[in-house]
Amino acid sequence: MTLAADPNLETLDPAWRRAAVRAGTGAAARVGLFGPVLLVTALALLPLGAVVWIALTPAENIWPHLASTVLPTYVTTTLALMLGVALTTLVLGIGTAWLVTMFRFPGRGVFDVAMLLPLAMPSYIVAYAAVSMFDYAGPVQSLLRDLFGWESARDYWFPQVRSLWGAIAVMGVTLYPYVYLAARSAFLEQSVCVLEVARTLGLGPWRRFLRVALPLARPSIVVGVALALMECLNDYGTVEHFAVPTLTRGVFDVWMGMGNAAGAAQIALVLLAFVLVLLLAERASRRGRQYHHTTGRRQAIPRSALGPVARWLAFLACALPVALGFVAPVAMLVSLSRAGDPSRWLSDIVPLAGASLTVATLTAAAAIAAGLLLAYASRLSPRGPLRWAVRIATLGYAVPGAVLAVGVLIPLAAFDNALDAWMRATFGLSTGLLLTGGVAALVFALTVRFMALSYGTAEAGLTRVTASMDMAARTLGRGPFRVLREVHLPLIRGSLLTGALIVFVDAMKELPATLLLRPFGLETLATHVYVFASLEQIERAAPAALMIVAAGILPVLLLARASGRTREVRRAPGA
Repeated sequence: MTLAADPNLETLDPAWRRAAVRAGTGAAARVGLFGPVLLVTALALLPLGAVVWIALTPAENIWPHLASTVLPTYVTTTLALMLGVALTTLVLGIGTAWLVTMFRFPGRGVFDVAMLLPLAMPSYIVAYAAVSMFDYAGPVQSLLRDLFGWESARDYWFPQVRSLWGAIAVMGVTLYPYVYLAARSAFLEQSVCVLEVARTLGLGPWRRFLRVALPLARPSIVVGVALALMECLNDYGTVEHFAVPTLTRGVFDVWMGMGNAAGAAQIALVLLAFVLVLLLAERASRRGRQYHHTTGRRQAIPRSALGPVARWLAFLACALPVALGFVAPVAMLVSLSRAGDPSRWLSDIVPLAGASLTVATLTAAAAIAAGLLLAYASRLSPRGPLRWAVRIATLGYAVPGAVLAVGVLIPLAAFDNALDAWMRATFGLSTGLLLTGGVAALVFALTVRFMALSYGTAEAGLTRVTASMDMAARTLGRGPFRVLREVHLPLIRGSLLTGALIVFVDAMKELPATLLLRPFGLETLATHVYVFASLEQIERAAPAALMIVAAGILPVLLLARASGRTREVRRAPGA
């Protein structure tokens, strides 16, 4: 997430700005922010460093065996999955964003919000619902057999749901909102004058889109695709259920199946290389290219009316991804819940919800505290080593949960064992698995992963607090910490609560890290859904899946509300 600098600070003379930066850096040093920020950065880097160390210094090196057997399949399948997901999200995201932004058609206002709803659906839940819906015994194929009189699968052809193509379809309809949101924001910010000039030059709607609007939106679209692919690499539930051999699945297979942590770390290192290449490609796509609006007039582009046939085609184009990515899975889960045993719901849901609430609440609190620290340090010291430390600390969101789990569990387990051995030898007491025996390791990994989200919301809130308010408070003798407590926190409380909610929900939905790091006997909503779906008892998993989806709708509504505020600025007549 890239956020603009404080507009009041940007209007200052460059010499004043340099002085402000130097003063800010000095203030950060005086209040001791360097130490805490560097500690947070070191903790965020611990899992990555551990993965690299374990992979390069294995006790039993199975790398030659992996490289000659399963690794080529893992790599090629992961590449194919990423390519398919990228193309699907691009087509769905850009196409629907252009339709909703530029044209009037039935349901356009509803789709403005509804297009974001698949964000509330974890991919693995859509995968479980899709298998129940489209498999041989599901309602779709059963209806087709009844309609056409087919007796068995030999009488007709139907696409194989549990396949690479099925995984691409599921991830495509759940991850396209990342591209839709980025493209939609970019299209809304484009100057109406640019498109009007293109029209006067004789460019039709299709050519205006390809030659003007799309190139201007390219940086935002690249960011959206990168986010979608990061989520694709993080997924385990979908690829495991569909039997797709990706790198993430390989980490689980080698660690859980073969019992070789070093081999899992080596595959995790390859997965981490994929993430690094993705980040570098996203950064390179914007390097040396400047995209500017040529006018300050940011009127909303007047929407064009479509013909009788085209308007309903636009409706179908927007309705299809929403139906496949949200409406149909929810309907299937509701139907499966009703078909299950209602007497089990309460006994299943209450302990699961309690465990999920505990983990998610602790993660949200830790992430908000760390994110606020990093955001405030960035405000006081916008350049220099402290800023680089903040950037490094917030890279965790790009790291798949399986990689973080490998990098967290092994060093923390070694620490637990060493501490227990020392306490036994010194005091005759056993500390047991102090960190890995409870939720501490899981909360730590989730905090590292989602700290970037809390940092982004805290930084966005601080950006809206003008520099003059800091100066006024400092003039009255307030130190940096008192300025934060008395001035900033009351003003950014809403941003912090939004960030906490987003982290809370993402922690509830997270599956790979939770599966690997949960202590013995702990079941969350996500792991419960995974376990029973793996046992083909989706009716038992459906109520918990619906709870995860219900929780996921809250951040989507907040996102839609924030997007709606942006759209209300200077609405053009006839829009």
